[in-house]
Amino acid sequence: MYEKQKQVALAAVTKAADLCIRVRKDMVNPNALEKKDKSPVTIADFGAQALVCEHLARHFPGDVIVGEEDSSDLQKPSNAPLLVEIIDYVQTSLPDATPDLVCRWIDAGNGVVSDYFWTLDPIDGTKGFLRNAQYAIALALIVGGEVKLGALACPAMPYKMDDPNSPKGVVFVAVRGEGAQMAPLHSDDFVTIRVVDGTNPTQMRFVESVESSHGNQPLQEAIAAKVGFSQSSLKMDSQVKYGALARGDAALYLRLPSPESPGYREKIWDHAAGSLIVEEAGGIVTDMHGNTLDFNSDYKMRQNRGVIVGNRRIHASVLEAVAQIETA
Repeated sequence: MYEKQKQVALAAVTKAADLCIRVRKDMVNPNALEKKDKSPVTIADFGAQALVCEHLARHFPGDVIVGEEDSSDLQKPSNAPLLVEIIDYVQTSLPDATPDLVCRWIDAGNGVVSDYFWTLDPIDGTKGFLRNAQYAIALALIVGGEVKLGALACPAMPYKMDDPNSPKGVVFVAVRGEGAQMAPLHSDDFVTIRVVDGTNPTQMRFVESVESSHGNQPLQEAIAAKVGFSQSSLKMDSQVKYGALARGDAALYLRLPSPESPGYREKIWDHAAGSLIVEEAGGIVTDMHGNTLDFNSDYKMRQNRGVIVGNRRIHASVLEAVAQIETA
């Protein structure tokens, strides 16, 4: 089931990954943490969304897409030079791209949550992109509030995390009920992946965001230690963390609410694709209170707080530890 959607999604995120690789190579100084005007990530975000939305619309006309970007700022006269740069990159894949077409493709992602829709983050991990670290192109198909298909392209992720010589570029894909797989970028050599059981002490590593503002790192470290994790965390940007856990690089992913942003709610495009990949690899994904993530109500998961990801044994222990701390 969803075989055509799966192949189209893989092709779309791969095209977008290629554009992002070119932008970062051309525009981001590897010796700098970020470029002050943010133009590389702007070009890559808009260009990637244009490519993915065009590809989806060509194969599935009428499908709703809920994406992160829109073209309103691009259409201001002051941003004309930026739009020209975006078009140059998009034309590598779509030679007939024009300003009007590119803006229309971007805005094809301005749909709203419905019973059947795609959700897209054209660059998940903006700061990782800028610092030449981890980022992902994340695409998911949601039907009746349930993620049915997830595809992640992770251009900077090593195929083997702990091998410094491992080639970079990985794509993950999962269809509900059919398991999770990964392959090198631009390869059809997919292999089945599974979460680790966590019984081997060397596997007891947890993953969290690089940015301290994206979670509560002191609490995350305390929770991880309480349930038996003694190694330092693996800090990564974006939904690459879901891929790392799904293939066994870590046994737990924690994203607990930051005290700096008590009213923050997670966005669906930041979790939909990755959550299914972990679930189909044998893991479990809930919020910090054990609730299923809500992909059915809005582009923000207003009913959820925090995200906890792991295998079922570890996950239960983490939920218990969180409850104990909250009631202490």
